[in-house]
Amino acid sequence: MHLGQIKTPGGAIAAVFEKGLARPIPGHTMLELIRRSEVEKLPLGKLASDLASRHAEEHTPVLPITPPEVWGCGCTYETSASFRDAEHGTREGMYAYVYREPRPEIFFKGTARVCVPSGHAIGIRTDSKFTAPEPELALILGTGGRIAGFTLANDVSAWDIERENALYLPQSKTYNGCCALGPVLITADALPAPYALEMSCTIMRAGKELFSGNISTSKLHRRFETLLEYLTRANHVPCGTVV
Repeated sequence: MHLGQIKTPGGAIAAVFEKGLARPIPGHTMLELIRRSEVEKLPLGKLASDLASRHAEEHTPVLPITPPEVWGCGCTYETSASFRDAEHGTREGMYAYVYREPRPEIFFKGTARVCVPSGHAIGIRTDSKFTAPEPELALILGTGGRIAGFTLANDVSAWDIERENALYLPQSKTYNGCCALGPVLITADALPAPYALEMSCTIMRAGKELFSGNISTSKLHRRFETLLEYLTRANHVPCGTVV
């Protein structure tokens, strides 16, 4: 099931999205809907369907969830680790090291404050000359690190700042508009094969294609459970966190 949020005069509320239309779920944000599904021990999709209006309306989706925290996991693809080592000219291969060792790279991306919905302008730092999109499969967590759903994310990064010095990673990763999410999320039970998805990215400028690439999530080096186990070690992330 495709779920998300729509804008109302009283703020964002959850909605079921079907065939380009939305069925509002009054009185619930997406975060509140996830929490209620846990309390009532009901599948998120069923609860959403039961609570949603029977009348479908035209709505533009906003952020599919207002995340209290957003985290990123790096070096999850071998090509990414190799590329970043080449970018940095690191003879010791610090990214390759993280790729092969048990402990993954996990970094704090920010909060809902730095997130923008799909279709909105991403942020570009004025002190960066090389802003790169990083299309990602994003996990939406329930309580205790449980995966409640999936969405798309753009982990926007100022690569030239990180390239200058690895200690500048927070400035490369966290700033206004640095994370795009959506447009909608799909419930975990509706995506039985998350390791068989094709991720693609196309960059257009003035009507011309500058770049196009794709990769399958089958190439992921680590399983979601491994990443989440490390993320939640001595770090109880709140319900609604996006990874």
